[in-house]
Amino acid sequence: MNATVSGAGPNKRTPLLLLALLFFAPLLFSFWVYYGSRWRPSGRTNHGVLIEPAITLPPVPLPRIDLAAASNSNNDVPAAADILRGKWSLVYIAAGDCDADCRDTLYYMRQTHLGLGNLIPRVQRVFLASQPCCDRKFSPQMDAAIPAVITLNAAGTAASQLLAQFPSERRATTIFIVDPRGNLMMRYDAKTDPKGLRDDLKKLLNLSHIG
Repeated sequence: MNATVSGAGPNKRTPLLLLALLFFAPLLFSFWVYYGSRWRPSGRTNHGVLIEPAITLPPVPLPRIDLAAASNSNNDVPAAADILRGKWSLVYIAAGDCDADCRDTLYYMRQTHLGLGNLIPRVQRVFLASQPCCDRKFSPQMDAAIPAVITLNAAGTAASQLLAQFPSERRATTIFIVDPRGNLMMRYDAKTDPKGLRDDLKKLLNLSHIG
């Protein structure tokens, strides 16, 4: 009798174990997929491309350029080495002569910034001029936005270690996001709808307590 009872125990537990397995298996699988593999669902909410892992940018003091002044005016006053820290930064890298792609991307960046509403003060726009700047080939609507852009001369050797951290693919139409701790974390194609960049920025700013 005792043998019969003890033998029945495992059989009674089997359905419970199967139920537990059915309940926990999807959860365990989802954790493995997200944290243990590189796959991400195509329906993710961010519109840009995550830079994984984020890249901590080196602090490099670069000369500031006054684009609001006359053509080719450059006061060479260095910006603080931590210019990309303390605020969220929208960063664009292009040659100083600023061709059509450059002008369009800066305008895209400006429109995105303006769309942030009351969050505007937490974000700055930074233009890294990777070649001698600037021939002032801007349109009238761009001229109105120029004073708000922090333009830095990144043509010298000192800037090379900084520029090397940014992905070079399609840079001419790419806007980068740098968080307030100086981490390069996302990139956006300026040829797409600026609403995506604006929406992602709003989410980041609303969730973040820094910057």
